[in-house]
Amino acid sequence: MKWIEMTVFTTEQGLDAVVARFDMLGIQQVIIEQGKESIEAFLKETAKYWDYADTDELVAGEEPCVKAYLADAGENMELVHQAEASFDALRNMDVGLDLGSLRFVVRVTDEEDWANNWKVYYKPFPIGERLLVRPSWEAVVNAEDRVVLSLDPGMAFGTGSHHTTRMCLEYLEKRVQGGDRILDLGCGSGILSIAGVLLGAQSALAVDIDPIAEKIAYENAQLNGVQRDRYTVRIGDVLTDHALRRFLGTQQYDIVMANIVASVILALLPIVPPLLRAGGTFITSGIIRERLDEVKDAILANGLAIEDVQIQEEWCAILARKG
Repeated sequence: MKWIEMTVFTTEQGLDAVVARFDMLGIQQVIIEQGKESIEAFLKETAKYWDYADTDELVAGEEPCVKAYLADAGENMELVHQAEASFDALRNMDVGLDLGSLRFVVRVTDEEDWANNWKVYYKPFPIGERLLVRPSWEAVVNAEDRVVLSLDPGMAFGTGSHHTTRMCLEYLEKRVQGGDRILDLGCGSGILSIAGVLLGAQSALAVDIDPIAEKIAYENAQLNGVQRDRYTVRIGDVLTDHALRRFLGTQQYDIVMANIVASVILALLPIVPPLLRAGGTFITSGIIRERLDEVKDAILANGLAIEDVQIQEEWCAILARKG
């Protein structure tokens, strides 16, 4: 079988963001290449395809990359074009993180049936004390009576690189209570807000700037049996869309989450406290170590109290509370 292989060059810090971007597009069969030898081999092997990129700017062996795969079918070419446009847009955003060149390269390749064979290596795994994340093809004997969060994650599943999501889920499971209302700013695939409903929240409102997020988040909600009477997705930029902000402000929330990047979190912080009820929880992550103090200072300046900070490798998460 032939496959369309899309390669995006980035930095070590940018790998999570690139994988997440593909995931938001519904492209979940990805692999990460970080080794110098494998990257150099790829460049040599695919030299004839470099009409898709500026070869003069390539620095062989110095850039990690993410490869994503789609079946070589006509209807998938539109998704390839969407992915290229999405990374072009990301390249022009100030996300407070060095994402590298984000060069986008496409080729058609013959591969053995890794698209299904790799699944045997990925099994359900626990997060925190209450959650169990499982790939959708795996049956679960839930001996510990954990809440099961189902994902159809593609080949990035189980790589251990998504520290930001894991830390948010660990905070979320400790704070969510029956009857809570959750707001997820920058929901992406919707996993955090869906987990909140599964853990007992009355309802969740998920917001993202990318229109593709609406389709993906609703699909993931359906996979977990979360219906639209408890789960809503809205698309728009809460910083500039006044109608969206008025809609969000029609109620206060028990938990507000923002798993994005430091620069966006800083911009969002002034509008978070009015959205939180008294005693409500703010969970935020996607913060690199170098910007942790800056974000902590902004949280305090906006009247929230910091209760805990987690750091995993280069990523940080913060748990805060409105007095």
